[in-house]
Amino acid sequence: MLKKTSIYLDERLDQGLARKAAAEGVTKAELIRQTLDASLDKPRRPKAKGIGMIKGPVPVDLAENAEKYLDGMGES
Repeated sequence: MLKKTSIYLDERLDQGLARKAAAEGVTKAELIRQTLDASLDKPRRPKAKGIGMIKGPVPVDLAENAEKYLDGMGES
């Protein structure tokens, strides 16, 4: 069973939707449904965990003195 939902599109988006739907041989409504369905199935990208290079609390002067705290980082 389909449920009706209304959305407002600006002219550029509506025209692009119409072109893409025509190219794929489907209605605009079907293209919207397919796109929404695909977006729901996509696994969410995990949020990057902050991997700290400095143990303990972040120094209040980190921005001004980054070189001091990163000294030796990236060297083998």
